[in-house]
Amino acid sequence: MPRRSITAIVLAASAVLALSACSSASPEPADSAAGGSDYGLVTEGTLTVATEGTYRPFSYHDESGELVGFDVEIAEAVADKLGLEVSFQETQWDAIFAGLDAGRFDVIGNQVSINPEREEKYLFSEPYTVSPGVIVVKEDDDSISSFDDLAGKTTAQSLTSNWYTLAEESGAQVEAVEGWAQAVALLEQGRVDATVNDSLTFLDYENSEGPTGLKIAAETEDPSLSAFAFTKDKEALVEAIDAALAELREEGVLAEISEKYFGDDVTQ
Repeated sequence: MPRRSITAIVLAASAVLALSACSSASPEPADSAAGGSDYGLVTEGTLTVATEGTYRPFSYHDESGELVGFDVEIAEAVADKLGLEVSFQETQWDAIFAGLDAGRFDVIGNQVSINPEREEKYLFSEPYTVSPGVIVVKEDDDSISSFDDLAGKTTAQSLTSNWYTLAEESGAQVEAVEGWAQAVALLEQGRVDATVNDSLTFLDYENSEGPTGLKIAAETEDPSLSAFAFTKDKEALVEAIDAALAELREEGVLAEISEKYFGDDVTQ
């Protein structure tokens, strides 16, 4: 074979190899190309988020009927960072973990407090809310000034909430309710002595409802940390959401959303 022909073949083969190397060295991000398929999403291209829709100011409906709230906006910002659509599945709190276990949604975004019991079964993102727990009582009730004083008292709590456990461990007789609205109604009606919840929920209630005749009697020494919750097989999604939260924190977006709902940065 002439030397000139051999040289041409070698050069052509080298060009093919070079193009192949460039292609493998700079692949398109898998998740952006596949709609987040590496995350194991319920619906490709969409982050499906479970939330109550009745838990002001975290997840509720405004006067126009639109789903809004602190957790809602955090989830929307995270999905946007990941290049995903977001779909909210409104679910009662007492059924929300069962729905997650059943694969009905990808994540719970509803002020889920991190505790050892939940960490045994679920994965959590980095916390996006830091808040102490408080005992809320009627403002003329001075019989409770610490968690020890809950012994023998009656409180209203969501059955599966972290606050239910805290009230029970403090010696309270706990009446199970569906959420804050029902708990505070029982308290205002004098049907329970107190309710334990996070300080942000109470402060928002005071700000939105005006004087309520209620007060904070005591608060926990260690704040509650709330985060997105996932099943154990969602490691890749947790990692991606943690990265998104870190960017949103650095950009000041988390603080901006927090200021909108609480007048302060409660995200760290």
